Amino acid sequence: MADQQALDEVVEFTSGLIRIDTTNRGGGDCRERPAAEYAAERLAGAGLEPVMLERTRGRTNVVARIEGTDPSADALLVHGHLDVVPAEAADWSVDPFSGEIRDGVVWGRGAVDMKNMDAMILAVVRSWARQGVRPRRDVVVAFTADEEASAEDGSGFLADEHPELFEGCIEGVSESGAFTFHDGSGRQLYPIAAGERGTGWLKLTARGRAGHGSKVNKENAVTRLAAAVTRIGEHEWPLRLTPTVRAALGELAALYGVDADFEDVDGLLRKLGPAAKLVEATVRNSANPTMLDAGYKVNVIPGEAVAYVDGRYLAGGEEEFRDTLDRLTGPDVDWEFAHHEVALQAPLDSPTYARMRAAVEEFAPEGHVVPYCMSGGTDAKQFSRLGITGYGFAPLKLPEDLDYQALFHGVDERVPVEALHFGVRVLDRFLRTA
Repeated sequence: MADQQALDEVVEFTSGLIRIDTTNRGGGDCRERPAAEYAAERLAGAGLEPVMLERTRGRTNVVARIEGTDPSADALLVHGHLDVVPAEAADWSVDPFSGEIRDGVVWGRGAVDMKNMDAMILAVVRSWARQGVRPRRDVVVAFTADEEASAEDGSGFLADEHPELFEGCIEGVSESGAFTFHDGSGRQLYPIAAGERGTGWLKLTARGRAGHGSKVNKENAVTRLAAAVTRIGEHEWPLRLTPTVRAALGELAALYGVDADFEDVDGLLRKLGPAAKLVEATVRNSANPTMLDAGYKVNVIPGEAVAYVDGRYLAGGEEEFRDTLDRLTGPDVDWEFAHHEVALQAPLDSPTYARMRAAVEEFAPEGHVVPYCMSGGTDAKQFSRLGITGYGFAPLKLPEDLDYQALFHGVDERVPVEALHFGVRVLDRFLRTA
């Protein structure tokens, strides 16, 4: 079991990593190297030989391998990203990069997404070194850059340019799973991610006839774009159940004693109450308009107008997604992928999933482990190019008054010390047996 020093270090490392500002503003505006050096130094202190790799100067990734006791076993990838989204300090109760520890809680950008998991990995690895522990299978540890943007400088670069570092890896674990979800009625759910929707960030371009704003113009690019954006925003996507989502609905229905009616999924979701939040975003594809860019003067009709849409699609749903966008944009608006990544699906009958479930149940016997599909995406998409099946498993035991999912990219991001201790214990238990 993880020792007391590991419990102390996970708090220290979470705070320390938060204090290193790795804000990723997109477009290459980020520098993860100081955080990568922080992680590499602590891996080296555990007797490992971390490799630091960059595609772009300052955009640093760290990879190390822990040799297992069974050379015939497949390897496991454990990965976390070092970058964070921007934080507007004026909106926060504390300096978002202070790493402040107050009343048993660690505050700051990255406390949840995902420097907490980075710290857990470091604490567990160092605990093993002190105790002389070796896992059964090789464990490859990776800390990546650029997850909060395109991943081109991070997991994409590693998968494309350095696949040899992940030799033998067939499965991986990372963020967004095994956290406490309180349903409001006293039940504690622990969802483990076994799938991700695909990413289809879209650029829409409408072209028309430029002219004076006082003249009638039936070829107005802004009007054409606005019509397409409205059609996309108002579109009701049809139901699409992947195996993971179907299993999640089935297990939740059994837990709440309701009929798993897959012919009326919306009705089933209503019967699940607050627990429906774990599933409702992943029973369909989606496309949400998010950005508009048109014109340069109020009395000039521009010849071009551009919009961006955050699209997501479920495993097996990309063709439907593309066909629907062709229809919704119409003949006067072109669309293309600004960023495009695959949807993922992981088996629920694997020994690895069973071991994750067992690790959570050992330390949270009052909880109920259920599968779920992430509505967004992680670095697991890029690592899937190497044939690595990804799961979301970053365990945290959270109090009822802390809305974990709202803290992702939110204001006053924070994580309780006790949640970090739980995470280290569960991660240690899982990785020893994985």
